[in-house]
Amino acid sequence: MGAFRMTDLINKSAASPPIHPKNVFYTVSVVITTFNQSQFLGEAISSALNQSRPPDEIIVVDDGSTDDPAAVVAGFQGVDLIRQENRGLSAARNAGLRKCSTNHIIFLDADDRLLPTAIAAGLACAAEHPECAFVYGGFRYIEKGGRALGPDSYTPVNGDAHLALLRENLIRMHATVVYLRDRLLGVSGFDESLRRCEDYDVYLRIAQRHPITGHAAIVAEYRKHGLNMSSDPIEMLRWALIVLDRHEARISVGTVERAALRDGRAAWRSHYVSDDACTTILVRWRAHSSIRPILKDLFRLARLSPLATVRVLIRLLGRRLRKVLPPNIVRTIEVLRRQPGPLPIGSVRFGDLKRQSPISDNFGFDRGSPIDRYYIEKFLAANVSKIRGRVLEVGDNVYTLRFGGARVERSEILHIDGTSPRANFIGSLENLNVLPAESFDCIVLTQTLHLVFDMRAAIETLYRALTPGGALLLTTPGISQIDRGEWGATWFWSLTAAAAQRLLEERFRPNDVTVETCGNVFAAIAFLHGLAMEEVDTACLDTVDATYPVVVTARAIRGPAV
Repeated sequence: MGAFRMTDLINKSAASPPIHPKNVFYTVSVVITTFNQSQFLGEAISSALNQSRPPDEIIVVDDGSTDDPAAVVAGFQGVDLIRQENRGLSAARNAGLRKCSTNHIIFLDADDRLLPTAIAAGLACAAEHPECAFVYGGFRYIEKGGRALGPDSYTPVNGDAHLALLRENLIRMHATVVYLRDRLLGVSGFDESLRRCEDYDVYLRIAQRHPITGHAAIVAEYRKHGLNMSSDPIEMLRWALIVLDRHEARISVGTVERAALRDGRAAWRSHYVSDDACTTILVRWRAHSSIRPILKDLFRLARLSPLATVRVLIRLLGRRLRKVLPPNIVRTIEVLRRQPGPLPIGSVRFGDLKRQSPISDNFGFDRGSPIDRYYIEKFLAANVSKIRGRVLEVGDNVYTLRFGGARVERSEILHIDGTSPRANFIGSLENLNVLPAESFDCIVLTQTLHLVFDMRAAIETLYRALTPGGALLLTTPGISQIDRGEWGATWFWSLTAAAAQRLLEERFRPNDVTVETCGNVFAAIAFLHGLAMEEVDTACLDTVDATYPVVVTARAIRGPAV
């Protein structure tokens, strides 16, 4: 076989038929890559054949296997086989990409499976979002024999997709992705110099240029069998950091993208430098007569993330020591690590919290920045790309100017008080005509909806005021003080995430609504007492416990005009 050049993909991209969103004829290929996975290959092929919407072609790419996948493929009619010398997963996928003749493509590893509605769900989402270069769904883990492991997994895009992917690989399983083939060709396919995380690299390169979106249907099964590429935490972390290093070269210093990339590095290190990863290395101690291989692996891990590795090793050592140390010493260590375990009855010390009045009865404004502002501003920072064009904010336009910047062409204010000198619109959101119809590209509504008794009427007003494609960025209190001043008389509600989701989905399309909770028990206690953000370690605020929602955030996009 001749040497493959990335220009081969680029040239073929130019010859691909154009995609017309209005009347496109959707076709889809399933490309199954295999390297010594013939024991699972038959299940993968069967899962592609047994679709409620059958694929237009199935291509198996053998990347130099020694276990005869050809014999497996021969048992299925209409399945094409490509054989090549072992050149890696990226090269195998590019071979299938060049071979297929459809306008959409799904890549399936031979040890994984598609669920019966995978193609139908993916193409339905692609048809609803023809501007997207790819769409993705959810998945579940299965054990070697096929039994489900743990809950289903799906993470929606929240805000700017490129920023979200820099922070984490929210897609996680490649088989959930349905690519628009000419868009994948347009970024030259998969980088064959990457031995791992090549899919993550492609997601980043595509999301930088084109929109992407997801849908919540569970469409694939990821088989865990001990020999997965992802089972080597050291190599996975090394290649993930290599991918981020490459993307850093094109990102300017001081931008939100650079900050997101820093968050991404921290997230990858946290994921792979874990208790399980270090335990796996330490357990291998028993299998070696020499300590040298173990120390070598620990040293490799420490080079990639020294502080995280030390923390994990100390944590593992602490578990051993907990069994032999006196309880009071164990408790002191847990407090210093900020991971206290259950307290014995009668040992709780209330300290400054033993009081019947809050530390601040003004949400913490008199001490600094209230805790809820941390979550509100973090949410808006994650959605800066939506704050653009003509923007409406309630009360003032501080957040519009701070997060919208040059993207904002016109900033306007709605206020309930007719004496407000800067207000462009006066009145209540309960009044459908308080705002002009189809006028705003973005509405920033922070900590306001709970002051409106008829929330359904308010949501109808907001929906009507958005342009098609416009975004509502909404935050509302969960666990909170009630205002003692002017807003106390109209503080009608606190919402759960489920309530916010249901209210918004009554007017917006469900796929266009993303609702999340912010907070945990520490944040809730701190906020109820009116502590300021400056008084706490903000790292303690980042843990999300949905049973303690301090703030509920929601992004809702008005669908296109019909």
